[in-house]
Amino acid sequence: MRTAFNTGNLNHTHLYRLISILMNSIRYIYVFSAIFITLCGLQAQKPLEIGKQEEFHSEILGEKRILNVYIPDEYTQIPATTFPCLYVLDGSRNEDFLHIVGLAQFYRLIGAMPPTIVIGIANVDRRRDFTFPTSVEKDKKDFPTTGGSEAFRRFIKEELQPFVEEKYGRGSKRILIGQSLGGLLACEILLKDRDLFDTYMIVSPSLWWDNGSLLKEVAPLIENSRHFPAEVFVSAGHEGRIMQRDARKLYQLLQKQRRNKIDPHFSYLRNEDHLTILHQALYQNLRMLYPLKKAEN
Repeated sequence: MRTAFNTGNLNHTHLYRLISILMNSIRYIYVFSAIFITLCGLQAQKPLEIGKQEEFHSEILGEKRILNVYIPDEYTQIPATTFPCLYVLDGSRNEDFLHIVGLAQFYRLIGAMPPTIVIGIANVDRRRDFTFPTSVEKDKKDFPTTGGSEAFRRFIKEELQPFVEEKYGRGSKRILIGQSLGGLLACEILLKDRDLFDTYMIVSPSLWWDNGSLLKEVAPLIENSRHFPAEVFVSAGHEGRIMQRDARKLYQLLQKQRRNKIDPHFSYLRNEDHLTILHQALYQNLRMLYPLKKAEN
């Protein structure tokens, strides 16, 4: 009896081991199957591409610069055509490039805007690049790298635009977008290098910089420059008395320069502040620049 009892125990042990091995095998098969299915799914997926990134070295600035570039589908479909080119200051991927591409694509979708190339100029030091030297000692102390806009304007004229036009062609229209300090730089380019762009979208410009010295130069700089046509859109929101006042003042000064081929527009967005204004301002500005034709009944 004892021998039979031991044999029975041994058979049960073998059975348990066999079941354990079988369960582990099933578990491994399940895991490997899940991995295989996942890998097959990844291979089947395609990335959603919004644009591409270009890098080149700037001799003027002495550093590598990055451009984020959106190319409309029509660019490859109609190779002999020139397209408008929209240049975005603060054009890094985590700044204003993506949502402005969305606006360009949306207006193209509804038939208001032609296919447009968008060039996002990624920042390295926006305070350095977007400001001219200041006489305000506190600003010099608080922001020691400021004052490099002259070099940055040269970079746009002598390196950036030639690079873009060699690769993508000269735009049929060249539009510059800048907000805040970017708006200050866009205003300075309008006054000192107007021929670089034919359309300027200046949103909430920081014209308080250097005690508002640039506003005092609007009339003499325009009157003493070559009179290239320029359409200018100035926008401001509920952003404090000084910024609202300065934006309106800029518009009023530009209105007096219509004889010098300046065509200014002004919009006040009372429901927007400094953080929310850019997208809404550009939505309105692009709608004015490219008015949607009403469908015929």
